[in-house]
Amino acid sequence: MPSPSPEPATAAPAGGLGRVAAGITLFRPTPAQIAVLPERLPGGLGGRFAFANSPLVPAEAQALRRAGITVLTDSARPGANLGIAEALNRLVAAARSSGAECLYLLDQDAAADPALPAALLAGRDRLRARGLAPAVVGPAPAAAQGHKAPAPRPRPGAGTAGDLRPVQFLATSGSLVDLDAARRTGPFRSDFFIDGVELEWCFRAWSLGHGSYLDPAVSLPHRVGGGTIRALGIAMPRQPLFRMATYLRNSVYAWRLPHLPLAWKLRQGLYLPAQALLYWADSGCRPAVLLRLTGAARDGLLGRLGPPRDLP
Repeated sequence: MPSPSPEPATAAPAGGLGRVAAGITLFRPTPAQIAVLPERLPGGLGGRFAFANSPLVPAEAQALRRAGITVLTDSARPGANLGIAEALNRLVAAARSSGAECLYLLDQDAAADPALPAALLAGRDRLRARGLAPAVVGPAPAAAQGHKAPAPRPRPGAGTAGDLRPVQFLATSGSLVDLDAARRTGPFRSDFFIDGVELEWCFRAWSLGHGSYLDPAVSLPHRVGGGTIRALGIAMPRQPLFRMATYLRNSVYAWRLPHLPLAWKLRQGLYLPAQALLYWADSGCRPAVLLRLTGAARDGLLGRLGPPRDLP
């Protein structure tokens, strides 16, 4: 059966892309995902990189290399899952070594228009021309079929440039990271491993004077988890237990971080218990699920981070 066509994404015309490197995160990609990745990237990029958090069969690696994509992996443990945060750090390092100014990030299933990085680069340049210091510029998130689209919250009091909107944080996939701002902000937290990585990094960037900006003129469909859980006015992704537990752990730990605003922490203090109970109810109220989520919250309070112990 042929794979379904991706949801369309909108973007603006390309230009000036020699300053941009592309970085793709891979984890157990399907042959169909590998096949379409080169079509997601425009010509003229200053570099093309992919970090594999799982083993690639030789045919997949060869297909990427034929498309001009340099495949990165952990040299000590090729194909080992280092987590999304460390994959992003490796891509940032590769882009910086290539001489790029910016890194355009994608994950393996992002249905991105190849014109998207040029639109984001133009937005980044407009912000800098206004004297602002963007850390990341991203498209408006659109809902893929059967999924809940992220809803970036506005950043009150931040400067703007035209239609570009300051937001608290952005998803990394489909976004353009300014490498100079990334150097000042520091690396993504590898001990967070997979969930809450972008949120923590963007708040840290804001605390250092580097903003996150959304361009509503361009869009990208987002998929999180395997559908959506809806009840009591709450909509949240339906995810594997280890993902939900890691999200809960990292969110609880983040309460101790000084660069996260108090208003955000208070909101999460109300929202996280409701999410956990909703997830547990969706699981059929299984005791093992409640025990895992309770343990995750405890780990967050105690600062026990790193790879989830039940990582597949």
